[in-house]
Amino acid sequence: MKIYTTYFANLRNVPETIIPIAICGNVPQGWGGLRYSPLAPKYSWWKEWKDGGLDESWYIEKYQETVLDQLNPKSVIKELSLMSGGKDVALVCYEKPDGFCHRHLAAAWLKSAGYNVEEI
Repeated sequence: MKIYTTYFANLRNVPETIIPIAICGNVPQGWGGLRYSPLAPKYSWWKEWKDGGLDESWYIEKYQETVLDQLNPKSVIKELSLMSGGKDVALVCYEKPDGFCHRHLAAAWLKSAGYNVEEI
C-alpha cells in the first residue's frame, strides 16, 4: 500500500485506484467517502487556535501531543490498509499543498517512522 496526501479540491486529479480517506474533523457537505478520525485535530484546541490568533508552533505542539503521540504509526498504517482493502490511500484534508495543514504533520510523522508519503 502506498500513502499519499491531497486536499478535497484536488480529488478530481487522484487516480481511481487510490482510495481517499478524510483525516479532518469535518468533511465537506456530501462527502460519502471514508474517514479516519484518529488523525484529525481535536476540535476544542483547533477552534482555540483558529479564533485566538495562535501561531503554527502552538498548533504543531498540540497536534503532536494530543494526536500523534497517542498513536502508533504501524497501527495507523494497518488500520488504513484494512479500510482501503490494501489499496493505495490518499489522506485528505482542506488546505492546498503550500498551506499549513495537519496532513503535512501526519505525513512527516509517518515518514519519520519509515513510511513513504507523497503529495498528489
